[in-house]
Amino acid sequence: MAKIKTSYFCQNCGAQSAKWIGKCPACGEWNTYVEEVVQREELTPTTAWKVGSSSAQVSSKPKPIADISYQEQQRIITQDQELNRVLGGGIVPGSMVLIGGEPGIGKSTLMLQIALSLTSLRVLYVSGEESEQQIKMRAERLMAQTSDCFILTETGTQNIFKQIEQLRPQVLVIDSIQTLHSSFIEAGAGSVSQVRECTAELLKFAKESGTPVFLIGHITKDGNLAGPKILEHMVDTVLQFEGDRHMTYRILRTTKNRFGSTSELGIYEMLGSGLREVSNPSEILISQREDSFSGIAIGGTLEGNRPLLIEVQSLVSPATYGTPQRTSTGFDGKRLNMLLAVLEKRGGYRLGTQDVFLNIAGGLKVEDPALDLAVCASILSSFEEMPIPSTACFAAEVGLGGEVRAVNRVENRITEAEKLGFKDIYISKYNKKGVDLSRFSINIHAFGRLEEVFTSLFG
Repeated sequence: MAKIKTSYFCQNCGAQSAKWIGKCPACGEWNTYVEEVVQREELTPTTAWKVGSSSAQVSSKPKPIADISYQEQQRIITQDQELNRVLGGGIVPGSMVLIGGEPGIGKSTLMLQIALSLTSLRVLYVSGEESEQQIKMRAERLMAQTSDCFILTETGTQNIFKQIEQLRPQVLVIDSIQTLHSSFIEAGAGSVSQVRECTAELLKFAKESGTPVFLIGHITKDGNLAGPKILEHMVDTVLQFEGDRHMTYRILRTTKNRFGSTSELGIYEMLGSGLREVSNPSEILISQREDSFSGIAIGGTLEGNRPLLIEVQSLVSPATYGTPQRTSTGFDGKRLNMLLAVLEKRGGYRLGTQDVFLNIAGGLKVEDPALDLAVCASILSSFEEMPIPSTACFAAEVGLGGEVRAVNRVENRITEAEKLGFKDIYISKYNKKGVDLSRFSINIHAFGRLEEVFTSLFG
């Protein structure tokens, strides 16, 4: 009988050590090393799956890059336009996509909805968390049409590959990767070594068979994907499914994509009948109000290739308890402090004794510096109790000298504002170079200094 071999793995980053250590030298976390069995059987995980006779091992040889033939792969276009956008134009054959999100956010609903919508393809939905009856109940709620979607409740990878060999699916969905276990590794399901081995087996299957694989992954309390960090390196695309469970809107964000942009965004609305695509998110991110309120400004931002107009809300009030508070939701707190310093130093507004609360409406988290001018206008509007016209929006960066700086792709932002019925947009005068602004019917106000913008707005 072979001697059982064990090793220690960091539960945070997946680093391996021959003995237990308190602090991980790779990620710096304390008390994250656990002992796991790594003894393998005679059969290696690389031969865990077989599709026909194509699994014969062929040794690779180096080739000159000029001799490598390349043909652009035909993507699988789904009925979900938001998913097509975040994947870069559709599902790439042989790709592996990892979808992470908080419990109850709707990951399983999203993937089952997509699996049921692929009516022309054979889809295998493997669930290790729910029974067949539970999945059927969700499918009835989604009111899906009849499709070639097969359900398998199994957690052993060897049994899954046996069913794959018989069914030969064209799309594979795994819910979730933390519930799978391989018989080649004796550690428990969800451990670092099991997640790594199961992903490696599925990755080999995807690349050699050309079948796209979707993996649903759990996340930790810090919001990171559970399991070893190498999991994100192994897959082709990483999607984060975000949103507040108490709100109806969900955001599908790309954090890694080998086949497209890494900053795309898809927006859904959670309904009783499933997830509805939101094709024009600017309309839901701007509140419909009859009265004019101070502290509200509309800013133009970009998420990947998609322009968005979002509402910036500010509340400025005298500090009652000594030290002024600076609180921001959806906007970088350090950047807020910088803009407040610019307003006080360059604009002469005494904000040092004021509490400042800033909120990006709709639950979005924005890092685009083009919102700087909208944030400054919103803060000053609340400070002076002077509302900004509801037909005005902003798209410019603010520098430390109080200058209004140019932003990229300003034409897309202006087009979005014009499409939504805005009459005025404030931009940097340096954006006028090389851009034909005469083709827009919206009034474009271009300034170089922050005080010039405020004079135009408030007089």
